[in-house]
Amino acid sequence: MKIGVFDIGGTSIKYGIIDIQGNLTEQGTIPTEAYNGGNSIIERVGRLAEMLKKKHEIEGIGISSAGQINSMMGKVVHATDSIPGYKGLNISDMLSEKVQLPVSVENDVNCTALGEKWNGNAKEEDDFLCVTIGTGIGGAIFLNGELYTGTTFAAGEWGHMTLYPNGKSCLCGFKGCYEEYASSRALQRKVDDNFTGMDLKIFFEKVREGHDIAVKIFDEWIEDLTLGLKSLIHAMNPSLILIGGGITAQGTFLENAINVKIEGMLLPNHKDKLTVKLAKNRNQANLYGAAIHFWSTYESR
Repeated sequence: MKIGVFDIGGTSIKYGIIDIQGNLTEQGTIPTEAYNGGNSIIERVGRLAEMLKKKHEIEGIGISSAGQINSMMGKVVHATDSIPGYKGLNISDMLSEKVQLPVSVENDVNCTALGEKWNGNAKEEDDFLCVTIGTGIGGAIFLNGELYTGTTFAAGEWGHMTLYPNGKSCLCGFKGCYEEYASSRALQRKVDDNFTGMDLKIFFEKVREGHDIAVKIFDEWIEDLTLGLKSLIHAMNPSLILIGGGITAQGTFLENAINVKIEGMLLPNHKDKLTVKLAKNRNQANLYGAAIHFWSTYESR
């Protein structure tokens, strides 16, 4: 059995074909063009889904999406203005009508957690937290081997914890939110303040080379990132913190930096059995999660 899988993020839409054995093929990425609004995004996903349906014998579509998602209905129940007009869209109904296939939809960070639980670094863990670092910061919670989504499908909004009271304004309408300091977007903003025309790939090369200003920026960013992780760890006492999102392209360099910094920030009993790891499937973890969510959704009906 093969399905088409999509990950709708604030910057890009990733897609591919995945089978029940976990083989991911036909991968691709297109810009989200979020400024065109939610309806335009779903229309573009629909066209890609039709293309995959014609080329492969897929039996359904699994969607990982930014925003707070009612996964039972496949509907966006809340989203910030980073994707205008996204809130209220029933992605499942819109796509299933267009491609004439069953569709499931789940929050993108929940999909990262599901994907890593199925086929990644959380296979053996029953209690873990997922933190994805991208345009914003998202979260997911696994308790007793099951995904916890909260009363209104909104659990894990780590990005909107208050890191600095009365700090920088956030798209959510509040100030001082975690993602305004520790997301990839926040890091890029710090880089832009100090360098001209430097993307994060080049920036991390500078950090590895020991460039003084780049290292200073990185250290400040790691300080904010781990300050937020400290609160999560002390609140939830997990055995694993799983880091996902585009930032995972930095591999063991980033993983080691986080672990070294967090070591001195935790109470002894909270770090005793704690591991901090990057998602094994890196930025593809969401696609694996979208697939396993699809199968669990339709097998239960």
